[in-house]
Amino acid sequence: MRVLAGGALITQGIAAIPGGLCIGLVVLRIVGAVAGLLILGGLWTPVVGVLAGLVEAWIAFTQPGAQSLAMVLAALVISLAMIGPGAWSIDALLYGRKQILPPEP
Repeated sequence: MRVLAGGALITQGIAAIPGGLCIGLVVLRIVGAVAGLLILGGLWTPVVGVLAGLVEAWIAFTQPGAQSLAMVLAALVISLAMIGPGAWSIDALLYGRKQILPPEP
C-alpha cells in the first residue's frame, strides 16, 4: 500500500514540473512528491499521510479534471496514516513496531 501511494504521489509530482501548470499546482504536486518519498520509506507516516491527504484533497476540489485520481490518492494516504507504516519501515526501526491487542475478556 505504501509503494502504491508513494509511487503515485512521486509520479504526479514529477509529471507536474515540465507540464506548464500554474505555480500553485506545481508546488502542491512537489509537496505531494516529497510526502510520497517519505511514505515510500515509511518515515513519519501518520503526519505525512495526513499532509499528503490534505494536499490531494485540495487538488481534487480546486483543479478541474484531476478529481478522480486526487480523491483516490487522498483516501489512500489518509488510510495509511490511520493504519501506520508497517513492519518494514523506518518508523518501525526507529520507534519499534506498534501492535494493538484486544482486551482480555
